[in-house]
Amino acid sequence: MPILRANGLDFEVECAGSESAPAVLLIMGLGMQLTGWPDALIASLVAAGLRVVRFDNRDAGLSSKMESAGRPNLMTVGFRRALHLPIASPYRLDDMAADSVAILDALGIARAHVVGASMGGMIAQLIAARHPERVLSLASIMSSSGAPHLPAARPDVLHALFRRPANPHNFDALVEHYVQLYKLIGSPGFPTPDDVARERVADSLKRSNYPVGTARQMVAVMASGDRSPELARIRCKSLVIHGTDDLLLPPAAGRDTAAKIPDCRLVLIPGMGHDLAPGLVPILAAELRDHFTPSSL
Repeated sequence: MPILRANGLDFEVECAGSESAPAVLLIMGLGMQLTGWPDALIASLVAAGLRVVRFDNRDAGLSSKMESAGRPNLMTVGFRRALHLPIASPYRLDDMAADSVAILDALGIARAHVVGASMGGMIAQLIAARHPERVLSLASIMSSSGAPHLPAARPDVLHALFRRPANPHNFDALVEHYVQLYKLIGSPGFPTPDDVARERVADSLKRSNYPVGTARQMVAVMASGDRSPELARIRCKSLVIHGTDDLLLPPAAGRDTAAKIPDCRLVLIPGMGHDLAPGLVPILAAELRDHFTPSSL
């Protein structure tokens, strides 16, 4: 569909399924594009009688870039976060939550099942807490409450996440950089074949490559802080899915999130890391379909 104007910005939005079907809003994570949601997962949800809406967040993919905000200094931001000092950010996660609600408005969707992965899960949590009238249910996947006591990723994982590509102007080298990163944080129990991973990364980079936007999103996450009080306000049917082998957001983050949302169901998947690997799709699709029923299907 054409670019959608919402919350004063332009968003690339894709919809699948009947417009009369119950809606599912999928919110992707840090630096990821709407194409990060596996096509097989979309097809499974549509086959279950759902209308699936996915979009590029601000500063990612084909949606608006916040170029006037400039490039953040992540080292300075990380230092301030470690000292529990205020962090200045051109936008925060609540602004991105407002983007999501505005997209629902623009599509004429009154209420939706809201599903978020990683940073998208954080955004989904805020939507459920602050806009309960718009949410049929919440599913937070491989995400976190942002509580400061939670264990951090291993140092080597953080180093790989923040390390810049050695040759960012060589396409093949750039593909290999991200393939190795995703292999490190991916699912050991559901490994993605290297050729599949390279094809996905290459397609993603051809569609959009905007690392400064990822950096601004990262600052938004760090500036937004602890969502624990927000989680306690959530009253919709809620599901937390997390991998037992997640090296980026350890499983303690999933347990903590589920414990802070009233009457939330927690699903821990052995062998799942911090990705939506092809082998995980049937499991995720089944969990989501079960979560959505019988409330609206």
